[in-house]
Amino acid sequence: MQKFISLLLLFISSSAITAQEKYVDSLFSVQEAKTVVYATKAGEELVIDLYQPKNSEGKTPLIIFMHGGGFSGGSPKNPQEVKFAKIAAARGYSVGLISYRLTRKGESFGCDFEAEGKIETFRAAAEDFMDSAGFMHKNAEKFGIDKEKIIVGGSSAGAEAVLNAVYNPDLMFKDAEKYSDLKFSAVISLAGALVDVRYLTEENAVPGIFFHGTDDNLVPYATAPHHYCENNKPGYLILDGSKTIVEKLEELDTSYLFYTFKGARHEISGMPFDHLPQVFEFLKKVLFNKTTVQSKIIL
Repeated sequence: MQKFISLLLLFISSSAITAQEKYVDSLFSVQEAKTVVYATKAGEELVIDLYQPKNSEGKTPLIIFMHGGGFSGGSPKNPQEVKFAKIAAARGYSVGLISYRLTRKGESFGCDFEAEGKIETFRAAAEDFMDSAGFMHKNAEKFGIDKEKIIVGGSSAGAEAVLNAVYNPDLMFKDAEKYSDLKFSAVISLAGALVDVRYLTEENAVPGIFFHGTDDNLVPYATAPHHYCENNKPGYLILDGSKTIVEKLEELDTSYLFYTFKGARHEISGMPFDHLPQVFEFLKKVLFNKTTVQSKIIL
């Protein structure tokens, strides 16, 4: 009887192990982060802190993530982002947390800063993001990266830069063809927005994961002025937030996962640790199983 029980426990244990899924469950230990310089601009070294799984077979999908901070602060060493990077690396992803030019450091990014200046701020950060992605694409072999599976994301200001780079390239770049070899598999946006959803087309629509509060006081949840500036202020600039972007993706029959937090403000730009299991499930279904998923969750 004791032998039977031991065999039964061994079978249950083996079944649990085989039921675990790469890219969904925590299967790997994580290597010590490598810091590499992807560009030098105006004498400033811009870096990628790269977190990778140990002993993962084959090439790994890559997540590139930009921190928030109003284009004036923040760091890729933010504990929230580092924790996220380690969680994702344990599931089989490589994760690059990037620094970028903080062009509004010590300066306002509110209603007293002119709208064209805001767009230029988005543009500089979007360019840095694309340069980091280009660096990883070029060095994919060196880092064991699957350049056909690059997921990009950001929080707040970082999300604005990434969304504009991916969905509004013709508005952001004088020569968008410069980045034509970069193809992205999915976008993650934590309280982000873009300049004009009308430039999101079938050609540049990639699956999106969105987290946003309905009462965000800085970055509009739907379509509204940035920072809710009045139309007589220099910083009056209409942006399209998560709800408007998701409506466009739905129209284009593109996959999305959209978390709406009723009554929440800009705190939703923080890393959504409680919902990461659903994020990884979505990525597995859409990227690896080639399934179309359109899911809205209201909390």
